[in-house]
Amino acid sequence: MAIFLGDNQYGKAENRVVRIVRDSPRHEIHDLNVSTALRGPFGPAYLEGDQSNVLPTDTQKNTAFAFAKLVGTDSIENYGLALARHFVGDVAPVEGARIEIEEYAWERAVIDGVEHDHTWTRAGRETRTAAVTVDATGEYVIGGFKYLVILKSTGSEFAGFLVDEFTTLQETHDRVMATSLVAKWRFDSTDVDWNATYDKVKAIMIREFATLQSLALQQTLWHMGKAVIEEIPSIVEVRLSAPNKHHFLVDLSPFGLENPGEVFIAADRPYGLIEAQVLDENAPPAGDAWRIAAGLA
Repeated sequence: MAIFLGDNQYGKAENRVVRIVRDSPRHEIHDLNVSTALRGPFGPAYLEGDQSNVLPTDTQKNTAFAFAKLVGTDSIENYGLALARHFVGDVAPVEGARIEIEEYAWERAVIDGVEHDHTWTRAGRETRTAAVTVDATGEYVIGGFKYLVILKSTGSEFAGFLVDEFTTLQETHDRVMATSLVAKWRFDSTDVDWNATYDKVKAIMIREFATLQSLALQQTLWHMGKAVIEEIPSIVEVRLSAPNKHHFLVDLSPFGLENPGEVFIAADRPYGLIEAQVLDENAPPAGDAWRIAAGLA
């Protein structure tokens, strides 16, 4: 029986990189969680403990901090590309690099009605993500976000579903629909206005969620992904994951009260988990674009 070493990679996970831009009295903040992973001829490190081709993970950490200064962090996609290109182009044994980034949002503190130049509070919105892969087959960028919590109080149905002897769920043509959306999208180019595209993708997805008379969360995800690919030519694939944050109508009749769709209990578990991939039929091969490192993005 032959035993062999399969796919492997190594890196430094979750480097907390905070970049403050101080080139004017009004400062800017970029708060990142950066993971790096390198791929190449590292079998001897596993099989024999030979580290001669291994760039230490501590060095990868230092590089992540240095590049925050050298190239900036105005867009996490450009920053990730610069890091990945450096590891593949400048570190001889490295054949591929995967960079995964989360960006945490901050909002300016408002003092006497005026935004403060150098004080912020953490924003309770979604977390932006990016995943960059550079190897011999090309350069791949996946944008995204997670934890976009979105809810609509009507415009959602769920009826006509399969029923068996264990089914208790009642059909409804008017329900609350809510989710904490995770979305990722693959580009076919690196010549992209990353920040503007991110804002546009998010706006399209919120629009589709809000305006579609939804017969199921599955249908909503399909319309979200389809609209993004139709409206943004540089995006060729969208992957979506949506836990169904159930809101159940509370029975107020024991208290002599009617409840015409006004008071609900928000149940955090168990929950339906709906996932989908929407793909342009002309999309180029993804290569290792979806092969994760730390699983941040």
